[in-house]
Amino acid sequence: MAVEFYRQEVRDLVLAWLALGLAFALFLGRPLAFTAVRNPSTGSLVAFGGLMLMSLLTVGVGFLLHELAHKVVAVRFDQVAAFRADYGMLGLAIAGGLAGFLFAAPGAVYHRGRITARENGIIAVAGPVTNLVLAVAFAPLLLVPGFVGVVGTYGVRINLILAGFNMLPWGPLDGRKVLAWDKPVFAAVFVVSVGGGLAGLFLL
Repeated sequence: MAVEFYRQEVRDLVLAWLALGLAFALFLGRPLAFTAVRNPSTGSLVAFGGLMLMSLLTVGVGFLLHELAHKVVAVRFDQVAAFRADYGMLGLAIAGGLAGFLFAAPGAVYHRGRITARENGIIAVAGPVTNLVLAVAFAPLLLVPGFVGVVGTYGVRINLILAGFNMLPWGPLDGRKVLAWDKPVFAAVFVVSVGGGLAGLFLL
C-alpha cells in the first residue's frame, strides 16, 4: 500500500510543527519574545526568529519524523493511518511556553485495520527508534561553532528526550505497546532511550 497524505493531515502536521516550534522558542526565550512584542526592533525580531528556526529544526523535526515513522510503518502493514493534531493541547503548549513550562502532546497517528500485537509493537517502536537515529544524525553538528552547534546540541538533546519519554510503558505512550509485543525488544530500546533521555536532560 502506498503512503498517502490527506489534505487535513498535511494541514495538521504543518500546524503542529509550527505550534511546537513556537512553544519551544517561547519557553527558551520568553524575555526576548516579550521584548520583540513591546519593541519590535530588527535585533529583537531577528534574535527571536533564530530561536524559532532552531526550534523548528530540532523539536519540530523530531516530532514530525517520529509521527511520520508511525504512519509509514502502519501503512506497510496495510493499515489506514493518518495524523490528527490536538489543537487544545497545541494551544496549551504555546501557553505553557509563555508561562515558563513545556508540556506537549500535539496529536498522534491513528490507524485502523486488522493487526497483530507484533505489528502494533513494530509501529509503536518506529517512533522512538527514529528519534534515536535523529540524535545520532545531529551529533556531528555539536562540533560546529555558532548557530549550527546550537542546533546540534538541541537536536541531540530533544530527540533523546522524545525517545525516552515515549518508551515509558504507560497510558497511550509507545512503550506500553512495545512491552505488550516483545519484552526483550522493549528492554533493549527502553534502556537506550531512557538512558539517552536522562543524558539529554542532565548532561548535554
